[in-house]
Amino acid sequence: MAKILLLIALCVLPALVSATRMVKNPLVVQGQVYCDRCRAGFETPKTRSMAGAKVKVECSDRKTGQVVYKREGYTDSTGQYKIVVSEDHLDEICDAALVKSSQPECAKMSPGRERARVILTNFNGIISSTRYANAMGFMVDEAEAGCAEIMKLYQEEDE
Repeated sequence: MAKILLLIALCVLPALVSATRMVKNPLVVQGQVYCDRCRAGFETPKTRSMAGAKVKVECSDRKTGQVVYKREGYTDSTGQYKIVVSEDHLDEICDAALVKSSQPECAKMSPGRERARVILTNFNGIISSTRYANAMGFMVDEAEAGCAEIMKLYQEEDE
């Protein structure tokens, strides 16, 4: 009986320890949140950084899609956020995502800019422990004055 318990302990304990996958040097997800004042769907000269916006890092199981990790944070006075992740998420799909705007007049999440994929593992050849997420944005209900001229400039550059 003691041998069976020892065998189980030797098999199960390492599995439990590796399941948490704590990392020696925590990873840091860093990004920026902005307010799209022209409703352009991207950053323009009228775009402003958003202080106090709530963001999260969320990881889901690759097979089931079930959320297995979530951590929230807020942007600083420059619209930047840094969320520390102390576990490795090698086989999971992780995103930084908007949660809540800090500005009632700019509270609608910009479609396609409400989340950013991040790779949260140290087993991918990246030396830095910082993972940079694409900028994410909220937008106003109606474009501000002067936005039509800005958008016209972008159209001229495309032609």
